[in-house]
Amino acid sequence: MVFVLLLFSLLLTACIKEENDSTTLDKPVKLMVSAAISLTDALEDIKVLYEEENNVELTVNLGGSGSLAQQIQQGAPVDVFISANQEWMDTLEGADHIISATREDITGNKLVLITGKDSPINYGSIEDISAKEIDQIAIGNPESVPAGMYSEQLLHTLDMWDSLKDKLVLAKDVRQVLTYVETGNVDIGLIYESDALTSDSIKVLATAEDGSHDPIIYPAAALKETKHEKEALDFVRFMASDEAQLIFVKHGFRK
Repeated sequence: MVFVLLLFSLLLTACIKEENDSTTLDKPVKLMVSAAISLTDALEDIKVLYEEENNVELTVNLGGSGSLAQQIQQGAPVDVFISANQEWMDTLEGADHIISATREDITGNKLVLITGKDSPINYGSIEDISAKEIDQIAIGNPESVPAGMYSEQLLHTLDMWDSLKDKLVLAKDVRQVLTYVETGNVDIGLIYESDALTSDSIKVLATAEDGSHDPIIYPAAALKETKHEKEALDFVRFMASDEAQLIFVKHGFRK
């Protein structure tokens, strides 16, 4: 009788362990993705698609690339980082925060000049901007916002920085620039083409020419601090896939 009870106990323990192991295996892996805020709409679609096809739950933390990189440097628990420029990814790689072998350029963008939908401003090119005709122009803060860095490079290339610098309103990220223009708080702004497509309250006046600033490239990489290296790498690879590229193109990005 004692032997039977002991055998029953062992079998019950084994069944419970097997059930717990199965539950653990079925539980989705949670990944924290810190990404440039200009990727907001594209990542919403990618998140839905990726979670449908994988046992992964994505949490997306959006912001200016510089702010996100600084959070990572200060120990924020992030699995994947997507920057709107190479410099901030280079900074993290130099500080040994990313797994270099996972680094991948996933998409690109264009810089455009915008104004309010009902604005009388009708510049045909960025070179038409006149300090005498406008009160304020919004750009991302060049110290932390890649769109702002590209904008500064553009204005220097066109030899317009000195004449316009007193008119500049510096925003914390590219979406804030868009909001400033939408609400009429500034006359014009420089944002990404993909962001311009998200608003019916603005109009695009001109697109920056190739070579007037550094190429706008979005690199992604898994972080060394991740506890889910395989899943983080799989997600980075997915964003470079044809399936994800269709989503990026839909939202105005171009590789």
